[in-house]
Amino acid sequence: MNADFYVNTIFYSKITCKVVFMTASCTMLWINLTNEVPYHNSFSLSFSFCVCPVNTSLTVLMGTKAELCCSPIPLTNVVLITWEIILRDRPTCKISYKEDTNEITKNNCTDERITWASRPDVNPELQIHPVALSHDGYYRCQMATPYGNFDHGYRLQVSVCPEVTLSPVKNRTAVCKAVAGKPAAQVSWAPVGDCVTEQEHWDNGTVTVWSTCHWPDSNVSAVTCSVSHLCGNKSISQRLLPDFRDLGYSVSSLLIICYVKLCLFMVILVIVGCIFFKNIDDCR
Repeated sequence: MNADFYVNTIFYSKITCKVVFMTASCTMLWINLTNEVPYHNSFSLSFSFCVCPVNTSLTVLMGTKAELCCSPIPLTNVVLITWEIILRDRPTCKISYKEDTNEITKNNCTDERITWASRPDVNPELQIHPVALSHDGYYRCQMATPYGNFDHGYRLQVSVCPEVTLSPVKNRTAVCKAVAGKPAAQVSWAPVGDCVTEQEHWDNGTVTVWSTCHWPDSNVSAVTCSVSHLCGNKSISQRLLPDFRDLGYSVSSLLIICYVKLCLFMVILVIVGCIFFKNIDDCR
């Protein structure tokens, strides 16, 4: 692929630009500058440089709007703009704009949430609105010019805020959950207790994290669970349910109390039964 252009000045200068080679990762440009002055010595200067694609990692919160930019080159030099979209478990989508015919084409593109941000001849940005979990993937803008291709790619990751809950359970224990977050949330406690943290991974890429914590010290009456995530931090406080030992009773004492209550209930039941049958006999 060769492209020559000339810039005439009072010194009759000539600039020649050639694309030496193109690969998947780089376009090598060779430029020759020649100064041709009548009746004087002429000189020539040559140099080359590599135009390589840019790849950016981008994290976007689910439900928001994302706008992806192309390479910052003048649109007057662009003859074709193509967005290539590679999503999980879907065929590759291509959205193209051809400058000479002012034509837009789509191939395997069915998601109406992915569109041009504006007229592609004015602004070639790609817009995703609203962003969903299914938009995780790779997006590449390729701008074709007479002098080579200019690529800008995005590795898009969708972030999901987890739902946070804190539940006290028996024996001075509490469970803190960060449900269906992406990426996985981090859970911490104040004060620190005897804790076990587990995770469950879901098919859509989200992760539920739950931490079960126990505080044997009876001086701890309330605890705070703090959840850290890309979309923000959240803290919840809760009072612990008392342990039997906190009430001043031993296990044997509780058994005796239950036995006494059961005996009283049986005595009351017998008395009520006697009164009931006596009333029946009086009616006869």
